[in-house]
Amino acid sequence: MLGGFHLIDMAIMLFFFILLIYLVSKFAWGPVMDMMKKREEYVANEIETAEKSRAEAEKASKEAVEQLKQTKQEAQKIIEDARTAGIKQEQDIVTSAKKEAERIKISAQEEIQNEKEKALQALQDQVASLSVLIASKVIEKEISAQDQDKLIEEYIKEVGEEQ
Repeated sequence: MLGGFHLIDMAIMLFFFILLIYLVSKFAWGPVMDMMKKREEYVANEIETAEKSRAEAEKASKEAVEQLKQTKQEAQKIIEDARTAGIKQEQDIVTSAKKEAERIKISAQEEIQNEKEKALQALQDQVASLSVLIASKVIEKEISAQDQDKLIEEYIKEVGEEQ
């Protein structure tokens, strides 16, 4: 006995301890280590998958931002093109309207001139026929000043009735 310890008890405890280590290493240590290794691989795979997913999400996000930027630029270009086309169309319409107004104005002036010439020609024809008529009446008979005034008034009435 050494200081209150029994050597046989210590030897038995040592034997059972070694037996316990052997049994644990034979039956429990391998499966526990396999399970720990599988768990480590599973966690590593999950981390790798998460990293891949994060990278893909980041890439998709960048692509979406770039596509949105490109779409905004295209929309802005379409708006600018539409604005430019609208301004051009407005200018074309104004120019066309001015040309049409000028054409109508010229046409109206020509028509007024034609009507004026027709009226003057008709007036000249009437004056000429009236002059001829008066001259023929004067030649037919010699008339006094009163008769001449009366004759002129009659012819003026006749001309007024013909119109």
